[in-house]
Amino acid sequence: MIIKLTHVLSPRRIGILKRKLAQPLAGANLETVKDQILVTGLKAEKTAEVAAFIENIPGVSKVEFEIDELCPLAMRTKGHPLPERPLNFVKNRFIYIAGPCAVENEKNYLASALALKKAGAHALRAALFKPRSSPYTFQGIGFKGLPIILKAKKLTGLPLVTEATDTRQIEKLSGAVDIIQIGARNMRNYELLKEIGRSGKPALLKRAMLSTLGEWLLSAEYLLKYGCKTLILCERGDSTFTSGKTGLNLELMRKAKSASGLPVLTDPSHSSKNRILAERFALEAAASGADGLLIEASVSPETALVDGAQTLGLPAFGALVKKTTKLHG
Repeated sequence: MIIKLTHVLSPRRIGILKRKLAQPLAGANLETVKDQILVTGLKAEKTAEVAAFIENIPGVSKVEFEIDELCPLAMRTKGHPLPERPLNFVKNRFIYIAGPCAVENEKNYLASALALKKAGAHALRAALFKPRSSPYTFQGIGFKGLPIILKAKKLTGLPLVTEATDTRQIEKLSGAVDIIQIGARNMRNYELLKEIGRSGKPALLKRAMLSTLGEWLLSAEYLLKYGCKTLILCERGDSTFTSGKTGLNLELMRKAKSASGLPVLTDPSHSSKNRILAERFALEAAASGADGLLIEASVSPETALVDGAQTLGLPAFGALVKKTTKLHG
Protein backbone atom coordinates (compact mmCIF):
# COMPACT_ATOMS: atom_id res chain seq x y z
CA MET A 1 0.00 0.00 0.00
CA ILE A 2 1.20 3.52 -0.78
CA ILE A 3 -0.26 6.41 1.21
CA LYS A 4 0.16 9.56 -0.88
CA LEU A 5 0.44 12.74 1.17
CA THR A 6 -0.77 16.19 0.15
CA HIS A 7 2.80 17.47 0.55
CA VAL A 8 6.04 16.66 2.35
CA LEU A 9 5.21 16.74 6.07
CA SER A 10 7.46 17.72 8.94
CA PRO A 11 8.79 14.95 11.20
CA ARG A 12 6.33 16.07 13.89
CA ARG A 13 3.35 15.83 11.51
CA ILE A 14 4.57 12.45 10.26
CA GLY A 15 4.70 11.24 13.86
CA ILE A 16 1.11 12.38 14.46
CA LEU A 17 -0.04 10.71 11.25
CA LYS A 18 1.68 7.42 12.09
CA ARG A 19 0.02 7.37 15.51
CA LYS A 20 -3.36 7.72 13.78
CA LEU A 21 -2.42 4.84 11.49
CA ALA A 22 -1.21 2.59 14.30
CA GLN A 23 -4.56 0.92 14.98
CA PRO A 24 -5.92 0.40 11.43
CA LEU A 25 -2.48 -0.73 10.23
CA ALA A 26 -1.60 -2.84 13.27
CA GLY A 27 1.11 -5.35 12.41
CA ALA A 28 2.12 -3.60 9.18
CA ASN A 29 5.46 -1.90 8.49
CA LEU A 30 5.49 1.82 7.63
CA GLU A 31 8.30 3.68 5.86
CA THR A 32 8.22 7.38 4.97
CA VAL A 33 9.70 8.35 1.59
CA LYS A 34 9.31 12.07 0.78
CA ASP A 35 5.58 12.71 0.24
CA GLN A 36 4.37 9.16 0.73
CA ILE A 37 4.26 6.35 3.28
CA LEU A 38 4.99 2.81 2.10
CA VAL A 39 3.02 0.13 3.94
CA THR A 40 4.03 -3.54 3.77
CA GLY A 41 2.83 -6.65 5.55
CA LEU A 42 -0.87 -5.73 5.44
CA LYS A 43 -3.31 -8.62 5.00
CA ALA A 44 -5.38 -8.50 1.80
CA GLU A 45 -8.71 -8.67 3.62
CA LYS A 46 -7.86 -5.45 5.49
CA THR A 47 -6.93 -3.33 2.48
CA ALA A 48 -10.43 -2.25 1.46
CA GLU A 49 -11.47 -1.71 5.08
CA VAL A 50 -8.68 0.70 5.93
CA ALA A 51 -8.36 2.61 2.64
CA ALA A 52 -11.45 4.80 3.11
CA PHE A 53 -10.50 5.53 6.74
CA ILE A 54 -6.95 6.54 5.82
CA GLU A 55 -8.04 8.80 2.95
CA ASN A 56 -10.13 10.83 5.41
CA ILE A 57 -7.12 11.66 7.58
CA PRO A 58 -5.91 15.27 7.11
CA GLY A 59 -2.67 15.36 5.13
CA VAL A 60 -3.49 12.24 3.09
CA SER A 61 -4.16 12.72 -0.62
CA LYS A 62 -5.03 9.15 -1.66
CA VAL A 63 -4.24 5.48 -1.07
CA GLU A 64 -2.88 3.21 -3.81
CA PHE A 65 -2.33 -0.55 -3.86
CA GLU A 66 0.04 -2.87 -5.65
CA ILE A 67 -1.85 -5.56 -7.56
CA ASP A 68 -0.42 -8.39 -5.45
CA GLU A 69 -1.93 -6.79 -2.33
CA LEU A 70 -5.41 -6.97 -3.83
CA CYS A 71 -5.02 -10.36 -5.53
CA PRO A 72 -2.78 -12.51 -3.32
CA LEU A 73 -4.43 -15.77 -4.39
CA ALA A 74 -4.17 -14.98 -8.09
CA MET A 75 -0.55 -13.88 -8.00
CA ARG A 76 2.51 -15.99 -8.59
CA THR A 77 3.73 -15.37 -5.02
CA LYS A 78 1.23 -17.99 -3.81
CA GLY A 79 2.54 -20.54 -6.34
CA HIS A 80 0.31 -22.28 -8.85
CA PRO A 81 1.47 -25.63 -10.19
CA LEU A 82 0.20 -26.14 -13.72
CA PRO A 83 -3.05 -28.14 -13.59
CA GLU A 84 -3.08 -31.71 -14.85
CA ARG A 85 -6.84 -32.28 -14.56
CA PRO A 86 -9.19 -32.04 -16.32
CA LEU A 87 -6.70 -30.60 -18.86
CA ASN A 88 -3.09 -31.68 -18.65
CA PHE A 89 -1.03 -28.53 -19.21
CA VAL A 90 2.10 -30.44 -18.21
CA LYS A 91 1.84 -33.29 -20.70
CA ASN A 92 0.02 -31.54 -23.57
CA ARG A 93 2.12 -28.40 -23.71
CA PHE A 94 -0.40 -26.59 -25.95
CA ILE A 95 -4.12 -27.11 -25.25
CA TYR A 96 -6.95 -27.00 -27.78
CA ILE A 97 -10.53 -26.52 -26.54
CA ALA A 98 -12.61 -26.68 -29.70
CA GLY A 99 -16.17 -27.00 -30.88
CA PRO A 100 -19.01 -25.04 -32.46
CA CYS A 101 -19.97 -21.70 -30.96
CA ALA A 102 -23.18 -23.30 -29.70
CA VAL A 103 -24.63 -26.80 -29.46
CA GLU A 104 -27.50 -26.80 -31.98
CA ASN A 105 -28.43 -30.43 -32.63
CA GLU A 106 -27.16 -33.89 -31.78
CA LYS A 107 -26.12 -34.98 -35.26
CA ASN A 108 -23.81 -32.05 -36.00
CA TYR A 109 -22.40 -31.81 -32.50
CA LEU A 110 -21.48 -35.48 -32.20
CA ALA A 111 -19.95 -35.49 -35.68
CA SER A 112 -17.92 -32.40 -34.78
CA ALA A 113 -16.82 -33.84 -31.44
CA LEU A 114 -15.51 -37.06 -32.97
CA ALA A 115 -13.72 -35.25 -35.79
CA LEU A 116 -12.21 -32.67 -33.43
CA LYS A 117 -10.79 -35.34 -31.17
CA LYS A 118 -9.21 -37.04 -34.16
CA ALA A 119 -7.73 -33.70 -35.28
CA GLY A 120 -6.10 -33.04 -31.89
CA ALA A 121 -8.60 -31.34 -29.57
CA HIS A 122 -8.06 -31.89 -25.84
CA ALA A 123 -11.52 -30.68 -24.73
CA LEU A 124 -14.86 -29.73 -26.25
CA ARG A 125 -16.59 -26.39 -26.33
CA ALA A 126 -20.05 -27.38 -25.11
CA ALA A 127 -22.05 -24.14 -25.17
CA LEU A 128 -25.66 -24.56 -24.05
CA PHE A 129 -26.30 -20.91 -23.16
CA LYS A 130 -25.39 -17.93 -25.35
CA PRO A 131 -25.48 -14.40 -23.92
CA ARG A 132 -26.41 -12.22 -26.90
CA SER A 133 -26.65 -8.48 -27.45
CA SER A 134 -30.09 -8.83 -29.05
CA PRO A 135 -32.94 -10.65 -27.27
CA TYR A 136 -34.19 -11.80 -30.70
CA THR A 137 -31.12 -13.83 -31.67
CA PHE A 138 -30.37 -17.47 -30.85
CA GLN A 139 -29.75 -17.82 -27.11
CA GLY A 140 -28.63 -21.46 -27.07
CA ILE A 141 -30.64 -24.63 -26.55
CA GLY A 142 -30.20 -24.63 -22.78
CA PHE A 143 -30.33 -27.70 -20.60
CA LYS A 144 -32.14 -29.75 -23.22
CA GLY A 145 -28.69 -29.99 -24.84
CA LEU A 146 -27.17 -31.61 -21.76
CA PRO A 147 -27.77 -35.20 -22.98
CA ILE A 148 -26.07 -34.27 -26.27
CA ILE A 149 -22.85 -33.02 -24.71
CA LEU A 150 -22.76 -35.90 -22.23
CA LYS A 151 -23.06 -38.32 -25.15
CA ALA A 152 -20.19 -36.49 -26.88
CA LYS A 153 -18.07 -36.88 -23.77
CA LYS A 154 -18.84 -40.60 -23.60
CA LEU A 155 -17.97 -41.08 -27.28
CA THR A 156 -14.74 -39.07 -27.22
CA GLY A 157 -13.53 -39.20 -23.63
CA LEU A 158 -12.89 -35.46 -23.85
CA PRO A 159 -13.78 -33.06 -21.01
CA LEU A 160 -16.60 -30.55 -21.52
CA VAL A 161 -16.23 -26.77 -21.21
CA THR A 162 -19.58 -25.02 -20.77
CA GLU A 163 -20.34 -21.36 -20.15
CA ALA A 164 -22.62 -20.41 -17.26
CA THR A 165 -24.62 -17.21 -17.61
CA ASP A 166 -26.77 -17.38 -14.46
CA THR A 167 -26.21 -18.50 -10.87
CA ARG A 168 -29.25 -20.79 -11.17
CA GLN A 169 -27.38 -22.92 -13.73
CA ILE A 170 -24.39 -23.73 -11.55
CA GLU A 171 -25.68 -26.67 -9.52
CA LYS A 172 -26.82 -28.61 -12.57
CA LEU A 173 -23.76 -27.75 -14.65
CA SER A 174 -21.31 -28.61 -11.87
CA GLY A 175 -22.71 -32.12 -11.71
CA ALA A 176 -22.32 -32.67 -15.45
CA VAL A 177 -19.49 -30.71 -17.10
CA ASP A 178 -15.77 -30.59 -16.38
CA ILE A 179 -14.98 -26.88 -16.64
CA ILE A 180 -17.37 -23.96 -16.15
CA GLN A 181 -16.61 -21.00 -18.39
CA ILE A 182 -17.20 -17.38 -17.43
CA GLY A 183 -17.66 -15.35 -20.60
CA ALA A 184 -16.27 -11.87 -21.16
CA ARG A 185 -19.68 -10.29 -20.53
CA ASN A 186 -19.80 -11.89 -17.08
CA MET A 187 -16.25 -11.25 -15.92
CA ARG A 188 -17.66 -8.60 -13.58
CA ASN A 189 -20.71 -10.63 -12.53
CA TYR A 190 -19.40 -11.12 -9.01
CA GLU A 191 -22.34 -13.14 -7.70
CA LEU A 192 -21.82 -15.58 -10.58
CA LEU A 193 -18.09 -15.75 -9.80
CA LYS A 194 -18.82 -16.48 -6.14
CA GLU A 195 -21.26 -19.26 -6.99
CA ILE A 196 -18.88 -20.90 -9.46
CA GLY A 197 -16.12 -20.66 -6.86
CA ARG A 198 -18.32 -22.33 -4.25
CA SER A 199 -19.07 -25.19 -6.64
CA GLY A 200 -15.40 -26.18 -6.53
CA LYS A 201 -15.42 -26.87 -10.28
CA PRO A 202 -12.47 -25.95 -12.49
CA ALA A 203 -13.19 -22.60 -14.14
CA LEU A 204 -12.16 -20.76 -17.30
CA LEU A 205 -12.30 -16.98 -16.98
CA LYS A 206 -12.37 -14.79 -20.07
CA ARG A 207 -11.15 -11.20 -19.92
CA ALA A 208 -13.86 -8.61 -20.53
CA MET A 209 -13.27 -6.29 -23.48
CA LEU A 210 -11.13 -3.26 -22.59
CA SER A 211 -10.62 -4.46 -19.01
CA THR A 212 -7.25 -4.05 -17.32
CA LEU A 213 -4.92 -6.70 -15.96
CA GLY A 214 -5.91 -5.67 -12.44
CA GLU A 215 -9.62 -6.02 -13.15
CA TRP A 216 -9.09 -9.44 -14.74
CA LEU A 217 -7.06 -10.72 -11.81
CA LEU A 218 -9.53 -9.32 -9.29
CA SER A 219 -12.23 -11.42 -10.96
CA ALA A 220 -9.88 -14.40 -10.74
CA GLU A 221 -9.44 -13.60 -7.06
CA TYR A 222 -13.19 -13.94 -6.51
CA LEU A 223 -13.16 -17.45 -7.96
CA LEU A 224 -10.14 -18.53 -5.94
CA LYS A 225 -11.33 -16.95 -2.69
CA TYR A 226 -14.67 -18.72 -2.87
CA GLY A 227 -13.26 -22.18 -3.51
CA CYS A 228 -12.07 -22.67 -7.09
CA LYS A 229 -8.96 -24.87 -7.08
CA THR A 230 -8.22 -25.04 -10.81
CA LEU A 231 -8.41 -21.80 -12.79
CA ILE A 232 -7.60 -21.07 -16.42
CA LEU A 233 -7.52 -17.55 -17.85
CA CYS A 234 -8.53 -16.75 -21.42
CA GLU A 235 -7.69 -13.62 -23.42
CA ARG A 236 -10.76 -12.79 -25.49
CA GLY A 237 -9.53 -9.63 -27.20
CA ASP A 238 -10.83 -6.09 -27.56
CA SER A 239 -12.87 -4.09 -30.01
CA THR A 240 -13.24 -0.33 -30.17
CA PHE A 241 -16.53 1.51 -30.41
CA THR A 242 -15.20 3.94 -33.02
CA SER A 243 -13.55 1.64 -35.54
CA GLY A 244 -14.99 -1.75 -34.64
CA LYS A 245 -11.48 -3.21 -35.04
CA THR A 246 -10.79 -6.34 -33.05
CA GLY A 247 -7.69 -8.10 -31.87
CA LEU A 248 -6.01 -10.09 -29.11
CA ASN A 249 -4.10 -8.17 -26.47
CA LEU A 250 -1.08 -10.44 -26.45
CA GLU A 251 0.99 -8.11 -24.29
CA LEU A 252 -1.65 -8.25 -21.57
CA MET A 253 -1.88 -12.02 -22.02
CA ARG A 254 1.84 -12.34 -21.34
CA LYS A 255 1.58 -10.06 -18.30
CA ALA A 256 -1.29 -12.12 -16.87
CA LYS A 257 0.70 -15.32 -17.32
CA SER A 258 3.82 -13.83 -15.77
CA ALA A 259 2.01 -12.20 -12.84
CA SER A 260 -0.25 -15.08 -11.89
CA GLY A 261 1.47 -18.25 -13.01
CA LEU A 262 -1.95 -19.43 -14.16
CA PRO A 263 -2.36 -21.00 -17.61
CA VAL A 264 -3.62 -18.48 -20.16
CA LEU A 265 -5.46 -19.44 -23.34
CA THR A 266 -6.58 -17.15 -26.15
CA ASP A 267 -9.86 -16.99 -28.08
CA PRO A 268 -8.92 -16.23 -31.70
CA SER A 269 -12.50 -16.76 -32.91
CA HIS A 270 -14.28 -14.00 -30.98
CA SER A 271 -11.32 -11.65 -31.20
CA SER A 272 -11.17 -11.91 -35.00
CA LYS A 273 -14.82 -12.32 -36.10
CA ASN A 274 -13.76 -14.29 -39.19
CA ARG A 275 -12.09 -17.64 -39.73
CA ILE A 276 -9.19 -16.36 -41.85
CA LEU A 277 -8.13 -13.88 -39.17
CA ALA A 278 -8.81 -16.49 -36.48
CA GLU A 279 -6.09 -18.70 -37.93
CA ARG A 280 -3.64 -15.80 -38.01
CA PHE A 281 -4.49 -14.76 -34.45
CA ALA A 282 -4.07 -18.35 -33.26
CA LEU A 283 -0.58 -18.57 -34.74
CA GLU A 284 0.39 -15.22 -33.22
CA ALA A 285 -0.88 -16.36 -29.82
CA ALA A 286 1.08 -19.61 -30.01
CA ALA A 287 4.23 -17.72 -30.93
CA SER A 288 3.64 -15.27 -28.06
CA GLY A 289 3.56 -17.88 -25.31
CA ALA A 290 -0.13 -18.73 -24.93
CA ASP A 291 -0.84 -22.06 -23.27
CA GLY A 292 -3.53 -22.98 -25.76
CA LEU A 293 -6.63 -21.97 -27.69
CA LEU A 294 -10.35 -21.77 -27.05
CA ILE A 295 -11.47 -21.91 -30.65
CA GLU A 296 -14.64 -22.44 -32.67
CA ALA A 297 -14.54 -25.34 -35.12
CA SER A 298 -17.14 -27.73 -36.50
CA VAL A 299 -18.03 -30.02 -39.39
CA SER A 300 -20.53 -27.52 -40.82
CA PRO A 301 -19.77 -23.88 -39.93
CA GLU A 302 -21.75 -22.69 -42.97
CA THR A 303 -25.04 -23.83 -41.38
CA ALA A 304 -24.36 -22.50 -37.87
CA LEU A 305 -27.07 -20.43 -36.19
CA VAL A 306 -24.43 -18.24 -34.57
CA ASP A 307 -20.87 -17.16 -35.43
CA GLY A 308 -20.49 -19.39 -38.48
CA ALA A 309 -18.24 -16.85 -40.19
CA GLN A 310 -15.60 -17.15 -37.47
CA THR A 311 -15.83 -20.94 -37.09
CA LEU A 312 -13.15 -23.12 -38.67
CA GLY A 313 -14.00 -26.15 -40.73
CA LEU A 314 -12.38 -29.45 -39.75
CA PRO A 315 -9.61 -29.40 -42.40
CA ALA A 316 -8.59 -25.89 -41.32
CA PHE A 317 -8.63 -26.87 -37.64
CA GLY A 318 -6.48 -29.93 -38.28
CA ALA A 319 -3.95 -27.87 -40.21
CA LEU A 320 -3.93 -25.22 -37.48
CA VAL A 321 -3.21 -27.82 -34.78
CA LYS A 322 -0.11 -28.93 -36.67
CA LYS A 323 1.12 -25.36 -37.21
CA THR A 324 0.52 -24.13 -33.65
CA THR A 325 1.98 -27.26 -32.08
CA LYS A 326 5.15 -26.76 -34.10
CA LEU A 327 5.31 -23.06 -33.11
CA HIS A 328 4.76 -23.73 -29.44
CA GLY A 329 6.92 -26.81 -29.20
